[in-house]
Amino acid sequence: MAELPEFPTSLGTSEGTTITLLGQDLAADLMGEVTFGELAYWLITLQRPTPQQARLFEAVLLGLADHGYTPTAIAARLTYLSAPDSIQGALAAGLLGGGSRFLGVTEDTGRFLAEVLDGLDELPGDDAAWDVVAEAAVRRQREAGRFVPGLGHPVHKEGDPRTPRLIQIAHEEGLYGPHLALFEAVGRVHPGVLGKTLPLNGAGVSGAALADLGIPQELLRGTVLLARCAGLLGHIAEEIRRPVANDVYMTVDRNAVYVAPED
Repeated sequence: MAELPEFPTSLGTSEGTTITLLGQDLAADLMGEVTFGELAYWLITLQRPTPQQARLFEAVLLGLADHGYTPTAIAARLTYLSAPDSIQGALAAGLLGGGSRFLGVTEDTGRFLAEVLDGLDELPGDDAAWDVVAEAAVRRQREAGRFVPGLGHPVHKEGDPRTPRLIQIAHEEGLYGPHLALFEAVGRVHPGVLGKTLPLNGAGVSGAALADLGIPQELLRGTVLLARCAGLLGHIAEEIRRPVANDVYMTVDRNAVYVAPED
């Protein structure tokens, strides 16, 4: 008889009376002892977070969970209006909207910062040296006609309140690393290069903080989606209690105006 193939995993397995997750007994060792945020970090990195890492990681998740009637939230609510029997479809609709303008900025910023850091022979020793590195990186982006990820916000024109708070927590927990240092330097030098001052946004600082926490670049957007899933579920719950999706739909539909196609 041919041997059955093996499918190795360092995550979860189950037997008749037990479930093992990350090498721990799920019921006896994890449930009631580990927060969901700690578990998420552990699943991603295969390293149990320290209390300091858990605090910063969960602060990032909190900051990304919801930001009002964003396109992702509206998509979830409208999908629920169309298919109230498919809550998974409503959640998926919101998550599918996580791209280069919303949510994906976290990944874009993390990758941008990592690329700059990878090109250094050694890390700068002070703010002035960081500013030199950041200015060169911003100039390269401008000359290539590309946006600098993590700059600007459609609402928080004068400063995103999440940014200084996450930086503060990173300092408090001894987790302020090179990605955050470079990100802050970008904030200091970009006006001189771009000719305008833009806020460092919460999505961008989250990318820097997650990168300093060791989250792989390929999983940065997935971490954001994990956080936003909670916010979308909240929007759907509110839609059930106090619906607005039909008003959104009817407002757009009843104010649609036909225009002849351009030649």
